[in-house]
Amino acid sequence: MRIDWSTLLLQTINALVLIWLLARFLFRPVAGIIAERQKAAQALIADADAAKHAAVLERDAAVHETQRLVAARADAMKTIAAEAENEKAALLAAAHADSDRLRATATAEIEAARAEQGKLVAARATQLAIDIATKLLDRLPEDARVSGFIGGLVDGIAQLPAQVRTELGANGVALSLCAPRTLSQQEQESCRAALTTCLNRPVSLQIEVDPSLIAGLELTAAHAVVRNSFKADLARISAALLSSDNAPR
Repeated sequence: MRIDWSTLLLQTINALVLIWLLARFLFRPVAGIIAERQKAAQALIADADAAKHAAVLERDAAVHETQRLVAARADAMKTIAAEAENEKAALLAAAHADSDRLRATATAEIEAARAEQGKLVAARATQLAIDIATKLLDRLPEDARVSGFIGGLVDGIAQLPAQVRTELGANGVALSLCAPRTLSQQEQESCRAALTTCLNRPVSLQIEVDPSLIAGLELTAAHAVVRNSFKADLARISAALLSSDNAPR
């Protein structure tokens, strides 16, 4: 086999030229395109990684926010439950207080009504007793309605302060003497004599008649009143009975 070196050389040169041409006009542009595509791919990958990282951050933030909202909701529910419980307790306390107040008011009203009814019953009973006593005392003989009370009237005058006794009937001023009926002349003289002896000076009397006295005498002056009559006694008894019935037990 014979090798044609010239042909081989020419073929070699052609191959080198072809390689140079391919490298010049094909490989470099293709390599540039590939490099640009790689850069674009890397940029896309970087963008994807950044987007993924941002998405992860957003997801984490969303999870954190969700957890915060859940915790806030739980706290709010606890607060609402506590407030509701406090409101319930306050309403129950207010209801109990109102109930106790109404019960106390009702009890007080019942007690007041009972006390008032007791007063009315006592007053009626006392008045009935006074009426009965008045009717019984009204049966006294006429002569016993005055003469037996002169001494008691004098005793009442004697118990007055000295200054008051000094002013009774002084300077000729007539003393008002009230009797249950018209006094006889002898009864008038007996009264005048008893008062003169008691006051150590002559006195003049102005006789008045008041049948409600039933029996007894009452002396009225400017600064003193002396009562010795069944009317005054019954009034004192009535007041004592009513006071005793109304006293706390």
